[in-house]
Amino acid sequence: MLTLLKREINSFFASTIGYLVIAIFLVINGLFLWVFSGNYNILDAGFADLSAFFELAPWVLLFLIPAVTMRAFSDEKKMGTLELLLTKPISLRSIVLGKYFGAVVLIIIALIPTLLYIITISELGNPPGNWDVGSTFGSYIGLLFLVFAYTAIGVFASTLSQNQIVAFIAAVFLSFILYYGFEGLTGLVSSFPIENLGMKAHFDSVSRGVLDTRDSIYFLSVTAFFIALTILKLRKE
Repeated sequence: MLTLLKREINSFFASTIGYLVIAIFLVINGLFLWVFSGNYNILDAGFADLSAFFELAPWVLLFLIPAVTMRAFSDEKKMGTLELLLTKPISLRSIVLGKYFGAVVLIIIALIPTLLYIITISELGNPPGNWDVGSTFGSYIGLLFLVFAYTAIGVFASTLSQNQIVAFIAAVFLSFILYYGFEGLTGLVSSFPIENLGMKAHFDSVSRGVLDTRDSIYFLSVTAFFIALTILKLRKE
């Protein structure tokens, strides 16, 4: 699995996709947080916190991660190398996990530079250093959980078609439904807290700075479920 993981990471950075993903993520967030006027602009808000970033980032990742994962297996199918890959002396689970963690590592690399935002809001605070440590680091943990889940969804979607665009659209659709779809249905089903079935409610819960076991289990279950679906789908190939 480690060999495949290294191959995936090398393939991202051997082409422009790795650098492009990191640049797009940082540029989009940077423009909305520091340049464009609006609800997400930290300087306009007058508060030295990163709540705007943690509201924006899940939506950016919802499109960015499918762009990374859409080629995971769809490209193998299109090139006719999937059968060759499956015949290698490596388990199917290791193949799936290698591609999965390769994408996860790339997205985490894209998130690392945003830690500089913490230094910025710390300096902007009055007095300097006055920022909410618990909610900030809780939100970063929530983003990691989202990365795990979105990536698992994206890798699964890449098995549905050899067309990368179809895989991208499927991943965005599934991620959107699981992130915000249940929240949007809350008003229609008022007798049951249906929003708890979606990722947004659990992400918001983790972002408060209190890591609840139920939230961790939820995200890990979604991740494991889609990885299992990926393995089952490939076994039928």
